[in-house]
Amino acid sequence: MIAELQRVTKRYGSVTALNGVTLRLAPGQVTALLGPNGAGKTTTVKLLLGLIRPTSGTVALFGADPRSLPARRRTGVMLQIAKVPETLTVREHVHLFCSYYPAPLTVEQALIAADLRDVADRRYGTLSGGQKQRVQFALAICGNPELLFLDEPTVGMDVESRRAFWQQVRALAARGRSIVLTTHYLEEADALADRIVVINAGTIVADGSPAQIKARAASRRIRCVTTLSPETVQHMPHVHGVRRDGASLEILASDAEHVARELLMRDDGLSGLEISGAGLEDAFLALTSGKSAGAATTQAESAAAAGGVR
Repeated sequence: MIAELQRVTKRYGSVTALNGVTLRLAPGQVTALLGPNGAGKTTTVKLLLGLIRPTSGTVALFGADPRSLPARRRTGVMLQIAKVPETLTVREHVHLFCSYYPAPLTVEQALIAADLRDVADRRYGTLSGGQKQRVQFALAICGNPELLFLDEPTVGMDVESRRAFWQQVRALAARGRSIVLTTHYLEEADALADRIVVINAGTIVADGSPAQIKARAASRRIRCVTTLSPETVQHMPHVHGVRRDGASLEILASDAEHVARELLMRDDGLSGLEISGAGLEDAFLALTSGKSAGAATTQAESAAAAGGVR
C-alpha cells in the first residue's frame, strides 16, 4: 500500500472528527474523497500528510512516518490553504520548488503540464484566481511525485481550464501516479476517480468505483412542484431523500412510480412531475443526509482551523 490509515481516531478536544477509520490507498489509482463540509476529509488528508497526528491508530506513507523526509519527497501537495509569495514570478516559484526534490521535472515540463508558459514571467500576485490554481498545481507536480494530493484543485478555474486540468490528471494517472482528490464538484469526481470514498460524520459510509457508488443511490429521482412539505414527503414509503431546489422538490425513491402516485393522491395541484435516473449527486445525498453528527465534526474542524490545523 502506498498510504494507510489503520483504525484512526482523531479528536479535537471533546469532539471526534474521525472515528476508527481504516483507509488504504493503492498505487496507480485516483481516489476521490467526498463528503459534506466538516465530514472529516481535511482531517484525513492532513493525517496522511503528517500535518497532524492521530489521537489513536496508525498512519503510514510509503510504509514510513508521513513526517519523514523520504516520504515527503515522494509526495506532491496542492492545498487550499497554501501561501505563495506574490512578488516572485511563476518561473521563479517553479524553479525554487524543483530544487527541493532529488529527481524533479524540469521547469519547462512543469510549466507545460500546468499550462503556464504564457504567464511564466509574471509575478504570482498579478495572476487571476484560476491562474494561481494552476501555479499551485505546477508546484505540486514539479517534484515528479509518486503520490499527489489535490485539495479542491479547480476552484476558480473556468470551464475550459477545468477540462484541461482533468486531462493532466488523467495523464498523470496513466503514468502510474497515485492521486488523492477532494472536490465539491461531483462531476469532477465522476470524471476522474477510479475509486470514491464517501466520508460523513467522521466515518467512511461508502467506498467503491463511481458506478458502485451510484448504485448505492435510490434508483430514481423525482422532481415536482408541490404544496407538500419536504418533511411530509420524506416520511412517505420508498422515499430515501428530499431536498428543495427553488420552487421544486427533488426526491430520491426506490419505487418512483409508487411515490409519484402517492404525491398525486395527496396533492391534486401537483405540477412539473419528472422522473429520471439517479446519478452520483443523488448517491452522495442519499449517503450523507440525516446524520446529525456531521454538525459536531464541523465544529471540530472549525476549531482546529482556528489553531492552524483544519
